[in-house]
Amino acid sequence: MSDHYSANQLSVARESLQKIRVSMRGTIKGKDTVIDQVLIALVAGGHVLIEDLPGVGKTTLAYALARSMDCVFSRIQFTSDLLPSDVTGVAIYDETIKEFVFKKGPVFANIVLADEINRATPKTQSSLLEVMDRGKVTVDGQAHAAGTPFMVLATQNPVDYEGTFPLPESQMDRFLMRLHMGYPQAADELEILRSARTGYDSIAMDPVVTRSEILQLQKLAEQVFIEETVLDYILRIVSATRTEEDFRAGVSVRGGLALKHAAQSRALLEGRDFVVPEDVAALVVPVLAHRLTLVRPVSDGMEERRMVGAILKRIVSSLPAPV
Repeated sequence: MSDHYSANQLSVARESLQKIRVSMRGTIKGKDTVIDQVLIALVAGGHVLIEDLPGVGKTTLAYALARSMDCVFSRIQFTSDLLPSDVTGVAIYDETIKEFVFKKGPVFANIVLADEINRATPKTQSSLLEVMDRGKVTVDGQAHAAGTPFMVLATQNPVDYEGTFPLPESQMDRFLMRLHMGYPQAADELEILRSARTGYDSIAMDPVVTRSEILQLQKLAEQVFIEETVLDYILRIVSATRTEEDFRAGVSVRGGLALKHAAQSRALLEGRDFVVPEDVAALVVPVLAHRLTLVRPVSDGMEERRMVGAILKRIVSSLPAPV
């Protein structure tokens, strides 16, 4: 057991995470791996981009996570006519006090669902950059803190869909993970068809953890022990992407740190206070794939993603994991 932890803290953390797991699995059928990945991102204090075809449950997943916690939830429907101020807020002149007063936008919440983010223009997409990086919004030189904890769950349709704008690389780099839902298995889809639910907003869920419990989980994740050999393993993976001839550029330093934090959070989710190489290997594709582009990109965005993932898996399999 690490010096930072007590057995009781680890037990409480495991219990809190299991509560959210059970709550979400009651609504999201057959997607246990995706649910765990979202929880890892939450504990790591990161943001998630869920990319897939319309109608496979992306919004429902985000909603289920938000409703499992006693936090402020906000949903922003991104459209081509959405303005940056519609997201962050705007200063309005108040006649009664004769000065401008900042009116907060929907980004001021704990869990923000940025629905179909790539339907908005790049200028509006970039309105999330500062708040995703620093948890703050600066308007007229004044910084305004968003909620704590703060997490953006963005959904997007494949980039080759009509009416979409590709996310800039700087925006993609702010997401800890990019996830893929996929179609449910036949048995799970049959259960969905049996239910009377017609939309995500008809889901009846009660919070199972408090805001303070989430903050405590995030603090504990930062203290998860990661051995020097495992850090070297992360560095070897990141370095290999920088010499891979199929990639236009390798993973940045930010990407390497993201993989480290995600591995620490996965260890906590698994009930450990130390990272093992399997924690790193399991997260390489969701954490790093969206930070890489092919030298010769293919026209199908989803096919490109599969190719990047396959190359990353080959890199990991070629590097011996620490014993």
